[in-house]
Amino acid sequence: MTTKRILILAGRGRYEDPWHDHAATSHVVAGIVGDLGVVEVRGLFRDALDDLDEVDLLVVNGGSGRRDADFDGSDDDWLGFHTRLADWARAGGAVLGLHQAANTFYDAPDWSAVLGGRWVPGESMHPPIGPARFDLAPGHPVTDGLGAVEAFDERYCLLRVAAGTRVLGTTPDDDGVEQPVLWVNEAHGGRSVYSALGHDTRSFASDGHRELLRRSASWLLSSTG
Repeated sequence: MTTKRILILAGRGRYEDPWHDHAATSHVVAGIVGDLGVVEVRGLFRDALDDLDEVDLLVVNGGSGRRDADFDGSDDDWLGFHTRLADWARAGGAVLGLHQAANTFYDAPDWSAVLGGRWVPGESMHPPIGPARFDLAPGHPVTDGLGAVEAFDERYCLLRVAAGTRVLGTTPDDDGVEQPVLWVNEAHGGRSVYSALGHDTRSFASDGHRELLRRSASWLLSSTG
């Protein structure tokens, strides 16, 4: 049996911010999925995907930060990175997007189609972080038997879900309206899972969240050779 390779991209530079410790959460995620394959955590540099063809699962754990051409390149400099990611994903690649993954890669026109949705600046929001409940729909290997996840986390609201995406999890906003926070997407040609959970390491203390993460990774890996 071939050992699977899992690459976790941790936000930095234009894909990080002061409110999320992407390095810390990425290493926690690596520990949770570590028995599913060989795991590497790698910073979001422009050459981070140069060996993407050797990867079975790509985990994106970055956000939206500063665009500074003198620091890590211009939008044009990043074009090869984003083209490589989109082409790989559409050719059957497996992508797991965590939390701020919906709020990253704004310079990549195909990212929302690959992920299955995104955060919309000026529209999407979240109430203050705290104890939260995330209700999961049955009928899919990622969620069957879980019912709900309770975790100390942010509740992302008003995310824009792409056509063809299957929503598997919701959380109520402060008005009681259910908001999509977990989905799977196969409409682009590969497999993607997005989970809005994971603001910081406290979220991963939840047994339910850890199980959801493992199931998501396992389902994605089951589609790879």
